[in-house]
Amino acid sequence: MALYIDHECINCDVCEPQCPNEAIYMGPEVYVIDPSKCTECKGHHDEPQCQVICPIDCIHPDPEWRESEEELMEKFRRLTANSKLPI
Repeated sequence: MALYIDHECINCDVCEPQCPNEAIYMGPEVYVIDPSKCTECKGHHDEPQCQVICPIDCIHPDPEWRESEEELMEKFRRLTANSKLPI
C-alpha cells in the first residue's frame, strides 16, 4: 500500500529527497505522497526511507491505497523501466 503524510507534518524537508521515486512533493499545507509513484521503496530499499528519516512519525500506510507486495514490485518495475537500475 502507498504511504501518506498526516497533518502533523512540520515541513522539515527531510523526506522529499529520500524518495527514490520522486513521489513526495510540497502540497498546499504539508508534504504529500503521490500514491501512483509510492512503492514503499520496494525495489530500492528494505524499508520506506521517508518513514525512517521522519523526525515526528507522521508518515503512515494509506488505507485508501491497498497494494500487495507483488503490485508494489510491479509499480517499481514500471517506474524504473527506462532507468539504468538493476531489476
